[in-house]
Amino acid sequence: MTRPRIRVAAYVIRHRAVPELLVFDHVGIPAAGTQVPAGGVGPDEELEPAVLREVAEETGLSGDVAVVRQVAVEDKPHPETGQPRRTSFFFLRVPADTPDAWEHRVSGDGDDAALTFACRFLALPLKQALADEQDAWLGQIDPDWVTAMPSESSDVPLPDGRPRALRPTRGSGE
Repeated sequence: MTRPRIRVAAYVIRHRAVPELLVFDHVGIPAAGTQVPAGGVGPDEELEPAVLREVAEETGLSGDVAVVRQVAVEDKPHPETGQPRRTSFFFLRVPADTPDAWEHRVSGDGDDAALTFACRFLALPLKQALADEQDAWLGQIDPDWVTAMPSESSDVPLPDGRPRALRPTRGSGE
């Protein structure tokens, strides 16, 4: 049996009028979809420093980024290669005055080197799922942050087996 690749993913939250999630898109690679910062963990690297490193590498944010807690661990194969992966999702906070949007060019010699990411904050709950269902664990931080899904998707459970709760719409007794 192949050992899973160990990864981390970051739910970087900024609080303004509503909580907002940091996401990015690969400039020039729209097929990659909207994502949160995520990536591999080095052989002797601890998870919390790894998630802070990934946020810094993929967004340029560092210093004012704080890990709040680990949210979930997900065992799920890579969507293209089928290789096993184990991803630890973390809840992080940044100050409310973090910029709304910016572009960051990745430096170094890793898989993302020379890529440019268009970073921005999206209000929670998200209106659309992220690439590779990276938003699946937001409800573990706050149940109101579960991504709004069309009613036909309400029968699809969350990764932990709980039923997917639809976010009520205005005027529905909210």
